[in-house]
Amino acid sequence: MDLILIFAIAIFVIIILAAAIRIVNEYERGVVFRLGRYVGVRGPGLIFLIPFIERMVKVDLRVVTMDVPTQECITMDTVTVKVDAVVYFRVMKPEDAVLNVEQYIRATSLLSQTTLRNVVGQSELEDLLAHRDKINEKLQSLIDEGTEPWGIKVSMVEVRDVELPDTMQRAMAAQAEAERERRAKIVHAEGEFQAAEKLAQAAKVISSQPSAMQLRYLQTLTTISTERTNTIVFPLPIDLLGPLLGKLGQSKK
Repeated sequence: MDLILIFAIAIFVIIILAAAIRIVNEYERGVVFRLGRYVGVRGPGLIFLIPFIERMVKVDLRVVTMDVPTQECITMDTVTVKVDAVVYFRVMKPEDAVLNVEQYIRATSLLSQTTLRNVVGQSELEDLLAHRDKINEKLQSLIDEGTEPWGIKVSMVEVRDVELPDTMQRAMAAQAEAERERRAKIVHAEGEFQAAEKLAQAAKVISSQPSAMQLRYLQTLTTISTERTNTIVFPLPIDLLGPLLGKLGQSKK
């Protein structure tokens, strides 16, 4: 009989200790309620509760990385796109995350989805593609403002992927190709203009010095003389033969 009593007491003590002792990790905090009333935040470490009178809700304080599901949106310039994002947030006030909202992670996810649709709907496609950092900052500010009463701090929001319709992708590809051709033509025209300027300057120099033209002809003859497979007819300027003809006439006299 004594053994049965001792065994029953031991079981009762174990149950009491199991209900009274809690361990809270360094990255957690415990929100304690006494008969349903909030009495404070405890932890980290070993926590003692009044059995069957106090209860504790653990809250993780680490940064949560949450994927925002793909949302189909219409931009301000009436283009239908599919956008998804990722949100980084953490609990700053555990008591608010327990007292002010039910399932704060799910609530933050739903708020992020609606905010993403609203921001994309108020933006043009060019801003969404070329100025994504501004979209990210706006999303972070709005979501953080909405989660502040829940004790949650949104540190960063990143728009991860923007999916365009096939027709829009083909139109943008054609536009990009036309833009590349335009730039190539401009560069070619600028090169032709610069070359024409240099040729005009060279012509002025050569016209001012007749001997320069003769030297240029001789240089050209030297260059083409290395080609042995072709027959080249090169016009010889009369200015080059003038002095020779004059000396030949004098010798005949």
